[in-house]
Amino acid sequence: MLGSIILQIVLIFFNAIFASAEIAVISTNERKLQKLAKSGDKRANRLLKLKDQPSKFLSTIQVAITLAGFLGSAFAAENFAGPLVDVLVDTGIPLSRGILHSICVVLITIILAYFNIVFGELIPKHIAMKRAEKTALGVSGLLRVVSVIFAPIVWLLTASTNGLLRLMGINPNDEGEEVTEEDIVMMAEAGSEKGSIETEENELIKNIFDFKEQTVGEACTHRKDADLLFMQESDLEWSQKIKETHHTYYPICGKNIDDIVGVLNTKDYFRLENTSRKNVMEKAVSPALFVAETTPANMLFSKMKSTREYFAVVVDEYGGVSGIITLHDLIELIVGDLIEKDEQADYEIIPLEENKWQINGLAPIDEVEETLKIKIPKNENEYFETFSGYVSSLIDSLPEDGTTFEVSTDQMKIEVLNIEERCINKVVVTLLKEESKEEQEDKDKDKDKDKDKDKEK
Repeated sequence: MLGSIILQIVLIFFNAIFASAEIAVISTNERKLQKLAKSGDKRANRLLKLKDQPSKFLSTIQVAITLAGFLGSAFAAENFAGPLVDVLVDTGIPLSRGILHSICVVLITIILAYFNIVFGELIPKHIAMKRAEKTALGVSGLLRVVSVIFAPIVWLLTASTNGLLRLMGINPNDEGEEVTEEDIVMMAEAGSEKGSIETEENELIKNIFDFKEQTVGEACTHRKDADLLFMQESDLEWSQKIKETHHTYYPICGKNIDDIVGVLNTKDYFRLENTSRKNVMEKAVSPALFVAETTPANMLFSKMKSTREYFAVVVDEYGGVSGIITLHDLIELIVGDLIEKDEQADYEIIPLEENKWQINGLAPIDEVEETLKIKIPKNENEYFETFSGYVSSLIDSLPEDGTTFEVSTDQMKIEVLNIEERCINKVVVTLLKEESKEEQEDKDKDKDKDKDKDKEK
């Protein structure tokens, strides 16, 4: 009896080895194995040969697992059923010996299946998934021996399987699907949730893949916010503007803002002893690099790297200047905002109190949504990137400089505090609670009634 129990344990152990080997070899990173093989690791070479012939490998494993299971069931029924029937007969159970034998075989099979599934399948496979590379390398020699021993059976099974797969239009030796960008992003997201990848690293990975989807027009500094030099300005005005704004490059405009005659490099400018207009134009100004606003960001990045350009002028479909963009702006699309020591942020979202913020009109809509934890509705025919654009979409006319007003939505009350050049610069946003929403609706109704009364008068 003791020998039979030991035999069952040995067979379950072999089942566990082959089950873990199957998962480990499949889960092992092939590129890691190739590196190990190049460094002279014979175990990695053996595993690569197995992975090159997946049908043969899976057949070998399946033969070993099936054989261990069959032998376990056969020995258990033979060695344990008889003694168990004798015990039951001695207890006086009123059933024939044949029926008792069948019942005992079923019970023994169920008990054996439980131990085989838990200790021979589930636990080994979980361990193999956690330590795939180590497990696969450890069993590579055993798999090689087993593949030689079972070669005739494996050949028959492999030939049968491959033949049927080809009839179904499937190449059995095809590699699995290639890893896509979406797969990498999903793996990074999963790694971030589990803590194996830092949140910043996950954001960086996503930004890299989003880079080619973004256009130059989305990333550029709008012409309204760019610091420009005009040919009609004096040398002193140029000098003052350069010293006050602290940029490296300045577009130089001729007749108007759409007439860019060159780009001034302040490094060359400050090296000049003679800063007369003629000398500056000859020694410190170079032709501008023009780029369409629909150009993908990654294409401009590659072009700037190859041409060693740092600054470009962005033009729209009509040839008018949309804005300017630098290599610094493109890098920020990948790594996030890089605010220098003496640089102010392009936009600010300042919390004032609970559910209340002061927002710069240039703040991107997605940043506002993330900070306020809301979703701003947008119709299909509406297009705006900044909070100023969103507020402008809520009113019927362009805002006039120096005016202030309030506008409300289902989510928030917006107080416009400052308007310059018909652009909303500063607003205060208050998120509305359920009670506040009802009060605001009542106020709006009262305002409508007052307007109606005024019309009647």
